[in-house]
Amino acid sequence: MERRKFLQQSTLAGISTLALGALGYPSQAAGSTPAPGAGENTFRLNYAPHDGMFKNSGGSSFTDQIKYMHDQGFRAIEDNGLLGRPVAEQEKIGALLNKLGMQMGVFVVDTGNNWKTSLASGKQEFKDAFVKTCKDSVEAAKRVNAKWATVVPGFFDRSLPMGVQTAHVLDALRKGAEIFEPHGLIMVLEPLSDTPELFLRTAEQSFEICKAVNSPSCKILYDIYHMQRNTGNLIPIMDLCWDEIAYIQIGDNPGRKEPGTGEINYKNIFKHLHKKGYKGVLGMEHGVAGKGQEGEAALIRAYREADNFM
Repeated sequence: MERRKFLQQSTLAGISTLALGALGYPSQAAGSTPAPGAGENTFRLNYAPHDGMFKNSGGSSFTDQIKYMHDQGFRAIEDNGLLGRPVAEQEKIGALLNKLGMQMGVFVVDTGNNWKTSLASGKQEFKDAFVKTCKDSVEAAKRVNAKWATVVPGFFDRSLPMGVQTAHVLDALRKGAEIFEPHGLIMVLEPLSDTPELFLRTAEQSFEICKAVNSPSCKILYDIYHMQRNTGNLIPIMDLCWDEIAYIQIGDNPGRKEPGTGEINYKNIFKHLHKKGYKGVLGMEHGVAGKGQEGEAALIRAYREADNFM
């Protein structure tokens, strides 16, 4: 697909989804308890909770939680484990999101090899598993109208020179991009801080790889928590890599909980993103600092406060 046409289609799809979200939908999950923000305007930015984040307030069912999220003003979700859900459940989630006018954020292209030495090795078995999972991801994405899928290349292969490892990863990612591009699906590469063994560690490295893959279907997931741990200098590096960033995730540091629980000035970061005109999803890739319904209500208050940057 020609790059300009692809980007135009993706932008129009995102605007359409956000417009639907602004219409609202008067639903309340069975047995749920309203939290701060219920009935108020939606957030300035498009924050996306995940399964379990509001289980005490919205109910144990993910679909009930999604209804609760909507009632609190959220207009997107993300679901890392989407590929592991039965097809019928994926379809149910997709139908509910469509009904509520909500947007699907990322899910993970989980080959089962993300947390071991895999793509960097160049071994055919890992490339084959990646290609197969990319094809499965296209079908899952259709069921929930997803536009982004997270890709983690796995660990370093310490037996090989860095240049050779990088070439192996590029080869696999180009195959993935070929699968995703005709469907308007974007794989977002996520540099992580969980262990030094991970091949992809920084936004700058991811930027270089995206430029080399040279596809509108290969971009960066800029997870602010991980980048604070690995490099810091959050806003300048974000700006340097901006034209390859397609998705952003949130988590304060230390602790990986909601904004305001750590050292990151999220109000300032959100203001910066707003000024840059960012209209995409910001995945709430973190835990809840408090316990029970009170903790979930405090999380919503934290987002209301951080989102009040004007």
